[in-house]
Amino acid sequence: MSLSLSRRDFLSASAGLVASASVSSLAQGLMAADAPAGKAPLFKISLAQWSLHRTFFDKKADPLDFAKISKTEFGIEAVEYVNQFFKDKAKDFGYLGELKKRADDHGVTSVLIMCDGEGALGDPDETKRLAAVDNHKKWVEAAKFLGCHSIRVNAQSSGSYWEQMKLAADGLRRLSEFGATHNIGVIVENHGGLSSNGTWLSSTIHTVNNPNCGTLPDFGNFRVANNVNYDRYKGTEELMPFAKGVSAKSHEFDDAGNETKTDYRRMIPIVLAYGYRGWIGVEYEGSKHSEADGIKLTKKLLETVRSELS
Repeated sequence: MSLSLSRRDFLSASAGLVASASVSSLAQGLMAADAPAGKAPLFKISLAQWSLHRTFFDKKADPLDFAKISKTEFGIEAVEYVNQFFKDKAKDFGYLGELKKRADDHGVTSVLIMCDGEGALGDPDETKRLAAVDNHKKWVEAAKFLGCHSIRVNAQSSGSYWEQMKLAADGLRRLSEFGATHNIGVIVENHGGLSSNGTWLSSTIHTVNNPNCGTLPDFGNFRVANNVNYDRYKGTEELMPFAKGVSAKSHEFDDAGNETKTDYRRMIPIVLAYGYRGWIGVEYEGSKHSEADGIKLTKKLLETVRSELS
């Protein structure tokens, strides 16, 4: 979802008003327009590759078959890649070509690439910060080749609250400018440390001041420090004005099929209240259920809530 700068400014300025309003009422008003038959679904469901991280790390399946697995085993027709499973293949267009072919053969949309291990985009050392920006560029090009709309990055930095904001914004701005030349968005997930502070990350994105830079709110990644968690609902509200993707993190489910840490019936209306109608990625990260069962439970819960809201 691309936002013009003026809309980004408006949403950022009005975040406090939205937070105090009834999110469910806002969502109901937005969804009313979607109610007539024949309208597109309130949101689309994709599968994050991390949901199968044990399967791929243990070499029980070939990462090249991720799209096939998503479609044939789970009925999910869109995928979110994780660079850890093909870390040395970013410039291997033979490999990428096969990855793309298998997705195309199964009618699966490639949504984004989640990128880790390429350096801190907010490193206080300028040389290292610029190197991190350069390290991410190959993934922008790979994402473009695969037909993705974005790469997901981290806003890692060190120093004081404000120093980290300035440094991360600098690296993100540079990478976003490069991404724009390829029509590939640069989106930041709340992924630990200050990035899991919704106020800090939304302010950092606002500081970047580039419509090609956005967020990927993750329902479960709001731990800012050991035993310190940011309110996940408040954080999601703060990140949604900039969202170009959403991650439906899940860990455990009760007997009724509800996620035990996140109230999806509270969270999904927050997402919809900002007009978001894009992909919501299934990202199962638990251990109580098998990876396959966790994916199915998450998908079913998303479908159930979507049906209820429709």
